[in-house]
Amino acid sequence: MEQQQPEFETLLNFFKALGNEKRLKIVGLLAEREYTVGELAETLGVKEPTVSQHLDMLKHFGLVKVRPEGNFRYYTFDAQALINMNREVFSREGLASIVSEAVESGDEFERRVFKSFFDGERITHFPSSEKKWLVILRWLADRFEYGVKYPEKQVNEIITCHHPDYALLRRELVDRGFMQREKGIYWRVRPEPA
Repeated sequence: MEQQQPEFETLLNFFKALGNEKRLKIVGLLAEREYTVGELAETLGVKEPTVSQHLDMLKHFGLVKVRPEGNFRYYTFDAQALINMNREVFSREGLASIVSEAVESGDEFERRVFKSFFDGERITHFPSSEKKWLVILRWLADRFEYGVKYPEKQVNEIITCHHPDYALLRRELVDRGFMQREKGIYWRVRPEPA
Protein backbone atom coordinates (compact mmCIF):
# COMPACT_ATOMS: atom_id res chain seq x y z
CA MET A 1 0.00 0.00 0.00
CA GLU A 2 1.35 3.41 -0.95
CA GLN A 3 1.94 6.01 1.72
CA GLN A 4 1.38 9.08 -0.45
CA GLN A 5 -0.51 9.77 -3.65
CA PRO A 6 1.71 10.86 -6.58
CA GLU A 7 0.11 14.32 -6.89
CA PHE A 8 0.59 14.91 -3.17
CA GLU A 9 4.20 13.75 -3.44
CA THR A 10 4.79 16.01 -6.45
CA LEU A 11 3.33 18.97 -4.58
CA LEU A 12 5.36 18.19 -1.46
CA ASN A 13 8.59 17.89 -3.48
CA PHE A 14 7.85 21.17 -5.25
CA PHE A 15 7.52 22.99 -1.93
CA LYS A 16 10.62 21.23 -0.57
CA ALA A 17 12.61 22.40 -3.58
CA LEU A 18 11.46 26.01 -3.26
CA GLY A 19 11.19 26.06 0.53
CA ASN A 20 14.84 27.09 0.87
CA GLU A 21 15.74 30.77 0.53
CA LYS A 22 18.92 30.14 -1.51
CA ARG A 23 17.15 27.78 -3.92
CA LEU A 24 14.34 30.27 -4.36
CA LYS A 25 16.91 32.99 -5.17
CA ILE A 26 18.66 30.64 -7.63
CA VAL A 27 15.36 29.98 -9.41
CA GLY A 28 14.70 33.72 -9.56
CA LEU A 29 18.13 34.40 -11.07
CA LEU A 30 17.83 31.54 -13.56
CA ALA A 31 14.40 32.79 -14.64
CA GLU A 32 16.15 35.95 -15.91
CA ARG A 33 19.08 34.33 -17.78
CA GLU A 34 21.58 31.46 -17.88
CA TYR A 35 24.25 31.22 -15.19
CA THR A 36 27.24 29.01 -14.48
CA VAL A 37 27.80 27.63 -10.97
CA GLY A 38 30.61 30.15 -10.47
CA GLU A 39 28.44 33.10 -11.50
CA LEU A 40 25.65 31.99 -9.16
CA ALA A 41 28.11 31.50 -6.28
CA GLU A 42 29.55 34.97 -6.80
CA THR A 43 26.11 36.61 -7.10
CA LEU A 44 24.76 34.87 -3.98
CA GLY A 45 27.97 35.11 -1.96
CA VAL A 46 28.19 31.36 -1.26
CA LYS A 47 30.64 28.61 -2.17
CA GLU A 48 30.34 26.75 -5.49
CA PRO A 49 29.76 23.29 -3.87
CA THR A 50 26.75 24.75 -2.02
CA VAL A 51 25.34 26.13 -5.28
CA SER A 52 25.94 22.76 -6.97
CA GLN A 53 23.97 20.96 -4.25
CA HIS A 54 21.04 23.36 -4.65
CA LEU A 55 21.15 22.99 -8.44
CA ASP A 56 21.17 19.19 -8.15
CA MET A 57 17.99 19.31 -6.08
CA LEU A 58 16.32 21.73 -8.48
CA LYS A 59 17.35 19.56 -11.46
CA HIS A 60 15.99 16.48 -9.69
CA PHE A 61 12.57 18.14 -9.45
CA GLY A 62 12.73 19.32 -13.07
CA LEU A 63 12.92 23.03 -12.28
CA VAL A 64 16.32 23.61 -13.85
CA LYS A 65 17.86 22.68 -17.21
CA VAL A 66 21.58 22.44 -17.89
CA ARG A 67 23.41 23.12 -21.15
CA PRO A 68 27.08 22.14 -21.49
CA GLU A 69 29.33 24.43 -23.52
CA GLY A 70 33.07 23.85 -23.58
CA ASN A 71 34.29 23.50 -20.00
CA PHE A 72 31.22 25.19 -18.54
CA ARG A 73 27.68 24.16 -17.72
CA TYR A 74 24.99 26.80 -18.11
CA TYR A 75 21.89 26.51 -15.96
CA THR A 76 18.49 28.00 -16.68
CA PHE A 77 15.01 27.81 -15.20
CA ASP A 78 12.66 25.32 -16.88
CA ALA A 79 9.26 27.02 -17.01
CA GLN A 80 7.78 23.88 -18.61
CA ALA A 81 8.03 22.16 -15.22
CA LEU A 82 5.62 24.73 -13.74
CA ILE A 83 3.29 24.46 -16.72
CA ASN A 84 3.19 20.67 -16.31
CA MET A 85 2.65 20.95 -12.58
CA ASN A 86 -0.12 23.48 -13.08
CA ARG A 87 -1.81 21.14 -15.56
CA GLU A 88 -1.35 17.98 -13.46
CA VAL A 89 -1.51 19.08 -9.84
CA PHE A 90 -3.07 22.53 -9.55
CA SER A 91 -5.96 21.84 -11.91
CA ARG A 92 -9.31 21.07 -10.32
CA GLU A 93 -8.93 17.44 -11.42
CA GLY A 94 -5.36 17.22 -10.12
CA LEU A 95 -6.25 18.54 -6.69
CA ALA A 96 -9.28 16.26 -6.53
CA SER A 97 -7.14 13.27 -7.50
CA ILE A 98 -4.97 13.78 -4.41
CA VAL A 99 -7.99 12.51 -2.51
CA SER A 100 -9.49 10.16 -5.09
CA GLU A 101 -6.31 8.16 -5.86
CA ALA A 102 -6.40 6.73 -2.38
CA VAL A 103 -9.69 4.96 -3.16
CA GLU A 104 -9.28 4.19 -6.88
CA SER A 105 -8.54 0.72 -8.20
CA GLY A 106 -5.50 0.21 -10.42
CA ASP A 107 -7.65 -0.10 -13.56
CA GLU A 108 -9.45 3.19 -12.89
CA PHE A 109 -6.15 4.93 -12.27
CA GLU A 110 -4.64 3.57 -15.50
CA ARG A 111 -7.69 4.65 -17.50
CA ARG A 112 -7.28 8.15 -16.12
CA VAL A 113 -3.58 8.17 -17.04
CA PHE A 114 -4.38 7.04 -20.60
CA LYS A 115 -7.02 9.73 -20.90
CA SER A 116 -4.65 12.44 -19.65
CA PHE A 117 -1.42 11.54 -21.43
CA PHE A 118 -2.43 9.77 -24.65
CA ASP A 119 -4.14 10.65 -27.89
CA GLY A 120 -4.98 7.21 -29.26
CA GLU A 121 -1.64 5.41 -29.08
CA ARG A 122 0.45 8.61 -29.12
CA ILE A 123 1.92 9.84 -25.84
CA THR A 124 1.10 13.56 -25.78
CA HIS A 125 3.27 14.59 -22.81
CA PHE A 126 5.04 13.08 -19.82
CA PRO A 127 3.74 13.15 -16.25
CA SER A 128 5.80 14.39 -13.34
CA SER A 129 4.23 11.76 -11.10
CA GLU A 130 6.28 8.57 -10.70
CA LYS A 131 3.21 6.35 -10.52
CA LYS A 132 1.77 7.74 -13.78
CA TRP A 133 5.18 7.54 -15.48
CA LEU A 134 5.38 3.81 -14.63
CA VAL A 135 1.92 3.24 -16.15
CA ILE A 136 3.14 4.79 -19.41
CA LEU A 137 6.39 2.79 -19.40
CA ARG A 138 4.54 -0.47 -18.63
CA TRP A 139 2.18 0.21 -21.54
CA LEU A 140 5.12 1.00 -23.83
CA ALA A 141 6.96 -2.15 -22.75
CA ASP A 142 3.90 -4.15 -23.82
CA ARG A 143 4.63 -3.08 -27.42
CA PHE A 144 7.56 -5.54 -27.26
CA GLU A 145 7.18 -9.33 -27.19
CA TYR A 146 8.87 -11.57 -24.66
CA GLY A 147 11.58 -13.80 -26.12
CA VAL A 148 12.26 -11.52 -29.10
CA LYS A 149 15.62 -9.75 -29.56
CA TYR A 150 15.27 -6.27 -31.03
CA PRO A 151 18.12 -4.29 -32.62
CA GLU A 152 18.28 -0.70 -31.37
CA LYS A 153 17.03 0.69 -34.68
CA GLN A 154 13.86 -1.41 -34.44
CA VAL A 155 13.33 -0.37 -30.79
CA ASN A 156 13.61 3.28 -31.89
CA GLU A 157 11.08 2.73 -34.70
CA ILE A 158 8.55 1.08 -32.36
CA ILE A 159 8.89 3.81 -29.74
CA THR A 160 8.71 6.60 -32.36
CA CYS A 161 5.25 5.31 -33.34
CA HIS A 162 4.14 6.47 -29.88
CA HIS A 163 6.42 9.46 -29.12
CA PRO A 164 9.31 11.21 -30.93
CA ASP A 165 11.70 11.14 -27.93
CA TYR A 166 12.72 7.51 -28.47
CA ALA A 167 16.12 7.97 -26.76
CA LEU A 168 14.58 9.03 -23.43
CA LEU A 169 11.89 6.36 -23.51
CA ARG A 170 14.33 3.61 -24.55
CA ARG A 171 16.68 4.56 -21.71
CA GLU A 172 13.81 4.66 -19.21
CA LEU A 173 12.57 1.21 -20.29
CA VAL A 174 16.03 -0.18 -19.56
CA ASP A 175 16.70 1.85 -16.40
CA ARG A 176 13.32 0.92 -14.90
CA GLY A 177 13.82 -2.79 -15.61
CA PHE A 178 11.20 -3.29 -18.32
CA MET A 179 13.87 -4.18 -20.90
CA GLN A 180 17.53 -5.17 -20.99
CA ARG A 181 20.19 -4.41 -23.55
CA GLU A 182 23.56 -5.73 -24.57
CA LYS A 183 25.68 -4.61 -27.53
CA GLY A 184 22.80 -2.77 -29.21
CA ILE A 185 20.29 -5.62 -28.77
CA TYR A 186 17.22 -5.18 -26.54
CA TRP A 187 14.75 -7.65 -25.11
CA ARG A 188 11.72 -7.57 -22.83
CA VAL A 189 12.20 -8.63 -19.20
CA ARG A 190 9.53 -10.66 -17.44
CA PRO A 191 8.38 -9.02 -14.20
CA GLU A 192 9.41 -10.79 -11.03
CA PRO A 193 6.53 -12.56 -9.25
CA ALA A 194 4.95 -10.52 -6.48
